[in-house]
Amino acid sequence: MKNVDLDINVHYITRVEGHGNVVVKVKEGELKECRWEIPEAPRFFEAMVRGRKWPDISQITSRICGICSVGHTTASLRATEKALDVEISEQTLLLRKLLLHGETLQSHVLHVYFLAVPDLLGAGSVIPLAESHTDAVKMALRMKKFANDMCDLFGGRTVHPITPCVGGFTEVPTVDQLVAWKKRTVEEFVPDAKATLALLKTLPMPPFDRETEYISLHRDDEYAFYDGQMMSSDTGCVPEEDYLGMTNEFVVPHSFGKWTKHNRDSLAVGALARTNNNFELLSPMAKDAAAELGLTPHTINPFMNNVAQFVECVHCAEDSLKLLDQLIETGIDPALSVDPPITPKAGRGVACVEVPRGILVHDYTYSDDGEVVAANCVIPTNQNHNNIERDFEAYVPQLVDEGKDSAEVQQHLEMLVRSYDPCISCSVHLVEL
Repeated sequence: MKNVDLDINVHYITRVEGHGNVVVKVKEGELKECRWEIPEAPRFFEAMVRGRKWPDISQITSRICGICSVGHTTASLRATEKALDVEISEQTLLLRKLLLHGETLQSHVLHVYFLAVPDLLGAGSVIPLAESHTDAVKMALRMKKFANDMCDLFGGRTVHPITPCVGGFTEVPTVDQLVAWKKRTVEEFVPDAKATLALLKTLPMPPFDRETEYISLHRDDEYAFYDGQMMSSDTGCVPEEDYLGMTNEFVVPHSFGKWTKHNRDSLAVGALARTNNNFELLSPMAKDAAAELGLTPHTINPFMNNVAQFVECVHCAEDSLKLLDQLIETGIDPALSVDPPITPKAGRGVACVEVPRGILVHDYTYSDDGEVVAANCVIPTNQNHNNIERDFEAYVPQLVDEGKDSAEVQQHLEMLVRSYDPCISCSVHLVEL
């Protein structure tokens, strides 16, 4: 590393959810300090649900996040259903997968266009792009509205869904609504996705590679979002009930969010982890998009998470068409999904669901009368904090050797954080001090 001095202290990095600080000090070419600090105050959702009955839990835990509320709802429902031995219908399963796709589109479009693309175009935010790249911003808004409307249709509203419930839904769409949504997907979203692909091809990602361990859900028969085994790129698969052995949460002095590690010093979750672990299970259109954007099954540049998110948008749109066809062909029978009777019992349920930022875990233990007596939630961003800091340690020397000054190093480190699309508030739960 070149013989330079740097003193970077960014409080509350912008264009991320929540509060995170970047601290880097280089003295005469030696890296003295390098920290990704999480000063966000803890929120005690695991404590909030203790003593509450099973029908309330998903509505409470969905409030952990306003971006991944569908994922929290889904993980919560799955965990409760496993604890209470509740079986869901195939119709309910397909509708839940469509709702999850809607949230993935919501979040990925938001991140790629409004948080990441400004960095790649040298803009401080999306606001100046409304003038310099008007058509692209309009397209982003159309795609975001499409995703919002998809969550409205399958979840009852855009954020914090109200129709999914333990065992099913309180309301389901009609076949006519499904047919209309399929038409809208083909006529609206697919053309905008193709235009987005053309735009992203003009925006090369910063060059930075670092080997790490990638953890995601995995199934042999589909690109896993809803359920599956936990898969490490290093060590293979384990049942979702064994999540504690994969996450290994621990506390560091400079963070109210827990750090995690498994086979290496750190691990990564999220879109890039999913594409690395499940590349062959992407839809045909998504594989084509990946090829055009240089995304391979072994991509180790964290900035390429932005590309992986777009590739997943293509996959979610194409897979949605497949799910819609299944539901249209069989028809919608409300009796198969709507608010089935539940008998409470004692039990424990663990559920892992892929949300936009990575693998999410909900773990509940219920008493005989269906009351939560213990709960644990492991949030995706929690699992990435450690990896972000390890990236800093590798990236700062590279940037210094490239001749970057302090302002440029700071900009690239902020871009690196944003590439992970962190949801910091959601990651800060109960910590042991």
